[in-house]
Amino acid sequence: MTKKIILASHGKFASGILTSLELICGKQEHIQAVDCYLTPQFDIAETVETLLRENSKDEIIVVTDIFGGSVNNEFIHYIEHPSFYLVAGLNLPFLIELITNLHHMETKTAIDQGLTNAKKSIQFCNETIKNEVEEDEF
Repeated sequence: MTKKIILASHGKFASGILTSLELICGKQEHIQAVDCYLTPQFDIAETVETLLRENSKDEIIVVTDIFGGSVNNEFIHYIEHPSFYLVAGLNLPFLIELITNLHHMETKTAIDQGLTNAKKSIQFCNETIKNEVEEDEF
């Protein structure tokens, strides 16, 4: 079973972050970006159904931009399907960690570890640097 990742977002965030990921990690054949709502005719339900039907034989990890947003909410309908994983909070540190770990870890473990490490990468730099300087002074 092939592991595939679908990045889905409002606007062009998904394709933009995939471009950044590939700049850092190289071409990613198993990752697809889905930019939603770029035209008035866009149908999220039809798009998601088509994506999942086309990848029905694969293990699918979907990463959306916003928990509770319309993109995430449409994928939530499929959360009980076997070999389907849904993560909200699309960001570059998580994606780098995920694709690195997927090669040698079980999918759920790779997702859990990616989330843990990505949360650590979110920093208020003013405070982080201030605290480091104060620690160095002692």
